[in-house]
Amino acid sequence: MTAHNLLIIMVDEMAAQAVGAYGNRIVKTPNIDRLAARGVRFTNAYASSPICVPARAAFATGQYPHQTGYWDNVFAYDGRVRGWGHRLQEEGHRFTTIGKLHYKDSESNTGIDEQILPMHIYGGGDVFGLEREQPPARPQSASVAAEVMAGDSQYTRYDKKICALTEDWFRSRVADQGDKPWVCFTSFIAPHFPFTVPQEYIDLYNLADVTLASKPLTNKPSIAPWWELLRFGYNFDDFFENDEHRRLALLHYYALSSFADENVGRVLMALEASGQADDTVVLFLSDHGDNMGSRGLWGKSTMYEESVRVPLILAGPQIAQGVECDTPVGLIDAYQTVLDIIGVDFTDEDKALPGRSLRSIAGEPYDSERQVFSEYHASCARTGLMMLRQGRFKFIHYTGFGSELFDLEVDPEELNDLADDPAFADILAKFERDLRAIVDPEETDKQAKADQRRRLEELGGMASIVAAGGVTHTPPPGEEGQRI
Repeated sequence: MTAHNLLIIMVDEMAAQAVGAYGNRIVKTPNIDRLAARGVRFTNAYASSPICVPARAAFATGQYPHQTGYWDNVFAYDGRVRGWGHRLQEEGHRFTTIGKLHYKDSESNTGIDEQILPMHIYGGGDVFGLEREQPPARPQSASVAAEVMAGDSQYTRYDKKICALTEDWFRSRVADQGDKPWVCFTSFIAPHFPFTVPQEYIDLYNLADVTLASKPLTNKPSIAPWWELLRFGYNFDDFFENDEHRRLALLHYYALSSFADENVGRVLMALEASGQADDTVVLFLSDHGDNMGSRGLWGKSTMYEESVRVPLILAGPQIAQGVECDTPVGLIDAYQTVLDIIGVDFTDEDKALPGRSLRSIAGEPYDSERQVFSEYHASCARTGLMMLRQGRFKFIHYTGFGSELFDLEVDPEELNDLADDPAFADILAKFERDLRAIVDPEETDKQAKADQRRRLEELGGMASIVAAGGVTHTPPPGEEGQRI
């Protein structure tokens, strides 16, 4: 196929279920919906890890956390593992980023030619999460409920700057990228909490229309201890006053999604105004989702659909229009996708990576055999959490504690765990074999914890970290974190 420019637009913590094009009849995301209508909407796209830093490292490298050692929100991408950015540089293509990266820093060689107003990890990252088996209480959890309010937050102000800088880039600098196809990666934060959002977006919604998903968190005896620890650490839900307060938080999440959608629309308009739209493919996606109050959970860090499934849309020249692709895909597929669209030939090393080009997948029939994998080794996970999606089934493995199995075709809300049903024993056994063909769960859990313990010792131990306090979320460049 012909090579094209590539505009990547990433948002943060947007669940697929929070997008109109993915079936939400309450949320207002007209710009994203129009993009889906003129491109390919991947219905089963998954984060390679349901938390920011490892998800973005997987996106950059085309490899999973267990392959790279970018385990959590401390072990951030530093260029130690080659990514598609390095491949672009080798072939003489310009790669510009604008906004959030959540890498280690701006100095590391991560294959980027120009970083404009980047956000990276702050203060060494989420060091509270390094102790996983006996984690300290996280006072940061109270901030989610406390910040459900109207107004601008550090993040909405930052997103407005990212949008303006992207518009300026297309207006005055896109023509300077040379003769070869370029990549521009614009990365926003909304709808990531805090749930503080300008009133104009709140006014798009009526609280009476917003309902919480009434899903119970599993009480399965074998995995209950795993969940007990995660709920202890990420006890966001405990700080809401009542269900009306929870519904208001979900309304604000939708409002932030509309705010994000407006920024996406402005970027697409800037691309159009630049005269480059006819030669530019657009890849829109989120790094992971958000539990949105379902099962009493907020934030990410789980393998349920709200947290791990993301919107992912590909549109532009030589891309089919108005098509749904049901084949499972993941963030690791970005590596081959970027090289394919830009026109870089794959090396043997590139071909050995686990991903495939989304453009190729979109042009093929539904692949019921393709599996997508995700893993979580971060804060409050007593042991490694892993997921496989294939066909109609999703398999979730809690290392050392047991598994869940869901038939998403008949149970999209993941309410009926089939793992203990004898009728599905063969399917469960196959998933268990397939998982171990990808990764050794027990050894991977040991390796992640060993790396985390070493980093914890380097920082003086958890007592020192707790004494120093934490921040509610990573601050934008030029601002201080809100310490608690």
